[in-house]
Amino acid sequence: MSWFQCCMSEERVNRNSLKKSIKEYNDTKTLASFANLSFKSGKNRGRYTRKEIKKLGKGNILAQTFTFRELCVATNNFNDQNLLGEGGFGRVYKAFIQTTKQITAVKRLDPNGFQGDREFLVEVLMLSLLHHPNLVNLVGYCADANQRILVYEFMPNGSLEDHLFGTPSTKPPLDWNTRMKIVEGVARGLEYLHETVKPAPVIYRDFKASNILLDEEFNAKLSDFGLAKIGPIGDKSHVSTRVMGTYGYCAPEYALTGQLSTKSDVYSFGVVFLEIITGRRVIDTTKPSEQKNLISWAQPLFKDRRKFTLMADPKLEGNYPVKALYQALAVVAMCLQDEPNTRPLISDVVTALRYLAVNKDSDEDVEDESETESVSGSEFSSYSCSTSPDRNYIGESGCEEVAED
Repeated sequence: MSWFQCCMSEERVNRNSLKKSIKEYNDTKTLASFANLSFKSGKNRGRYTRKEIKKLGKGNILAQTFTFRELCVATNNFNDQNLLGEGGFGRVYKAFIQTTKQITAVKRLDPNGFQGDREFLVEVLMLSLLHHPNLVNLVGYCADANQRILVYEFMPNGSLEDHLFGTPSTKPPLDWNTRMKIVEGVARGLEYLHETVKPAPVIYRDFKASNILLDEEFNAKLSDFGLAKIGPIGDKSHVSTRVMGTYGYCAPEYALTGQLSTKSDVYSFGVVFLEIITGRRVIDTTKPSEQKNLISWAQPLFKDRRKFTLMADPKLEGNYPVKALYQALAVVAMCLQDEPNTRPLISDVVTALRYLAVNKDSDEDVEDESETESVSGSEFSSYSCSTSPDRNYIGESGCEEVAED
């Protein structure tokens, strides 16, 4: 599945891919060219990867280059005792870099993976050029032979997924204020990608709990930029691309047609926000059939304000401001609208979350739940979720490929 004919030799494929990537850079001289690379595997993968990073980075790649030997030492030969987690493209290890006396997280991509080269290259370039307090920092990388390894700052509190869905014995439940702090942090990260990066927005495309990392103070940072995509420029509303991501998090228009926009990220943000509030996975096959899909389960509850408290995570044990819960769920419902044009901009979400943070301890003016039969009141009239509970956007085995990048 590529732009090139199957009969072309691997060497010619690599050469043409490199030429195309460099031409794109010279034509635009912007970040936009970096996110549309297609880099093929072959016996000279390491050489071509380093060459593309050097040429496309144009001196802007400040991340350190590590040898495979250095990272073997840092991880004790990638010992399982140092294993922090496992993702779609590889495993993550805790590491100690001797030269800088720094604790880091090392992600080793599957050496035999075909898609890993593109994700690796995009991530090195993206994280070398994009800097924000809510994006993870890239310390360095390794592209020796067929090894593809990324070295990040170490995030001692692991992933949001660990805290939401891990066992209580290993991760105590997050309190309400910490959850809202995390939500605001990742929203600010998306706001930077969507509205600060120029000349075109960056669409994250893989927004989920496992890609949200937490430092020692539970400040949240987005990680794993391998699927990031440069968004539409000018008056275009979307870009068309093959569907990639995780089942349950993809926006319906993206999953069905491959049309990707910043509003696709807003939908995924809404899914994660709902996971944070409810403590439920977006897809949980261990639950009864009517509760397996989080969005389907929540959709009827959005229509009746008296049932909003039923969506709060039982682990919170009722320790949350009811008014803040109502307002948070209103934001979630707006983000989960079927039509992308009716979803809010992420900057509007940040504004709403800032208001929530300021008024986090206030429950004044909350109506008696027994007197409020629906969300049709003025505060929630535009917030009811229109997500169809019976629509199966993507097959449960994963996202369907509908078009080429």
